[in-house]
Amino acid sequence: MKERTFILLKPDAVRRGLVGRIITRIEDKGMKIGALKLLQLSQTQAEKLYEMHKGKPFYIALIRHITSGPVAAMVAEGDEAVRAARSIAGATDPLDADVGTIRGDFGLTITENVIHAADSRENALRETKIFFNPEEIIS
Repeated sequence: MKERTFILLKPDAVRRGLVGRIITRIEDKGMKIGALKLLQLSQTQAEKLYEMHKGKPFYIALIRHITSGPVAAMVAEGDEAVRAARSIAGATDPLDADVGTIRGDFGLTITENVIHAADSRENALRETKIFFNPEEIIS
């Protein structure tokens, strides 16, 4: 089985109609989408997703943004999927992200940076479990 990762397209990506273009980039990188859903994050889901940032100065703004509208949550599968997704996502701050990355091309601010991509296999698994049941993921 190929490695799996968790990717979340944030409310700014959904609001701006970028979901299809971003999914195309993920697929162009050789990854397959194994699960995909559009949903409105609850406060609890948002807090679980970003629990490692609790207490940091940007935490409240991050939670407020991620719950401000629908998101597209997905599981992608491929060779070194975690690393590949992080690579195409680009640096967290769009001003630091390379042109050609998702954040470099579409991100507006450090908060409205259109995409969340798990930063490790462990976090990919933890984050996937917040949004998907095992039977919802197709290999």
